[in-house]
Amino acid sequence: MKHLGIDVSVRNLPELDPNYIPLFPFYESFLKGASKPLDIAVERSAGQVAVYKTFIHGTPEMAEADLYYVDRIIKTLLWLKGGFKVYIAGDKAIYEAIHKTYSKEGARAFDENFMAGVYEHPFEVVYCDAVPAEVSKSEAIGRHMNGCRIGFDAGGSDRKVSAVIDGEPVFSEEVVWFPKTNSDPDYHYQGIVDAMKSAAAHMPRVDAIGVSSAGIYIGNRTMVASLFLKVGKEDFDAKVKDIYIRAAKEFGDVPIVVANDGDVSALAGAMSLEENNVLGIAMGTSEAVGFVDDKGNITGWLNELAFVPVDAAPTAMVDEWSGDIGCGVKYFSQDSVIKLAPAAGIELDESLSPAEKLKVVQGLMEKDDDRAAAIYRSIGVYLGHALRLYYHFYGFKHILLLGRVMSGKGGDIVLAEAKRVLAEEYADIASKINPTLPDEKARRVGQSVAAASLPEF
Repeated sequence: MKHLGIDVSVRNLPELDPNYIPLFPFYESFLKGASKPLDIAVERSAGQVAVYKTFIHGTPEMAEADLYYVDRIIKTLLWLKGGFKVYIAGDKAIYEAIHKTYSKEGARAFDENFMAGVYEHPFEVVYCDAVPAEVSKSEAIGRHMNGCRIGFDAGGSDRKVSAVIDGEPVFSEEVVWFPKTNSDPDYHYQGIVDAMKSAAAHMPRVDAIGVSSAGIYIGNRTMVASLFLKVGKEDFDAKVKDIYIRAAKEFGDVPIVVANDGDVSALAGAMSLEENNVLGIAMGTSEAVGFVDDKGNITGWLNELAFVPVDAAPTAMVDEWSGDIGCGVKYFSQDSVIKLAPAAGIELDESLSPAEKLKVVQGLMEKDDDRAAAIYRSIGVYLGHALRLYYHFYGFKHILLLGRVMSGKGGDIVLAEAKRVLAEEYADIASKINPTLPDEKARRVGQSVAAASLPEF
């Protein structure tokens, strides 16, 4: 394959998406002829800085490839680690192009606006002679087992809740809901409270509540969350920012901790494996990711790999929210199953919700339909290549795969194909990392049980 003048050699391509160009092999091929040093740093909250030192070609004929490469790296750093200020040293022309790209009128206006909102700081791209030094902090999370706890996992297609007594789940429930299409925050509030009451009914008391929820949360308050996509700003500020805090008050003055669902998926992985250095990937409505480092701590990174590019193909699918192409959400969520279904010869009723479409394919898979199997094999190839890319930035040891896409026979196929691709394409790291699936029960409710362990009392 050739892209922007770069020859990319890949042995394993998804059978239903032959135009796919995995980004890591593209990066490797690009760097073979690159010799001009370029340093990038991204600053996030509390003075933390992520540094990435690399090379570009720096020639007129490779200018387009240089800019594409640097844009993809910066995009990855922003969504993986987070940040509101990008520093560039080593090439003024690249800086000027990136400054334009990440502006309110540029191609990455969504990214610029999002990061400015998250960090409540104007987004900047600056040129410098030398980028700042790396600064990173981490903190302990969860693993508290004492008492009677509610663990709530708010997904985009279903909500899960567990009642946990001294670390043992005594009740779990999964209910379909439609938070992303509902503009009334009272709908969300009632769904949250109903789930918590359902769990509380199976315990003598409620000592603490832990919440795993898609989005960004500061002090248990909702800052950004796709679950409330249709809620207007006025209602969001009045009823959504403190929605979980208000829900907890229904059960008295009990401690509550709200955490990003990606971080909780990583915690679930670490608890299940009794190991650290775990990347948790929950494939559901979106791609929720979290990371527990080798000390068992969370890093404070965004870990929003749904927006991290994995496919260099110019024909890659567009993410409707960000407007960018080739991002993880279209490869590691129910969207991937749905987008691949036509190529597999499966027609899905357009009147069905995305979660219902996924269930149709899962039903076919349980009957060993090879059309459905082809979908999961293709996702497995995507995943094998993406794990090599993710490893480059995380250096993890374990990967725990969670979420509704990984349920049933399809999940087993995805895992097997990912391992095969790692062994055949990336033998240098295949023996160093361990992708695993939890047991079926943990696949579906592992996050809500891990969420229950978040508060300390």
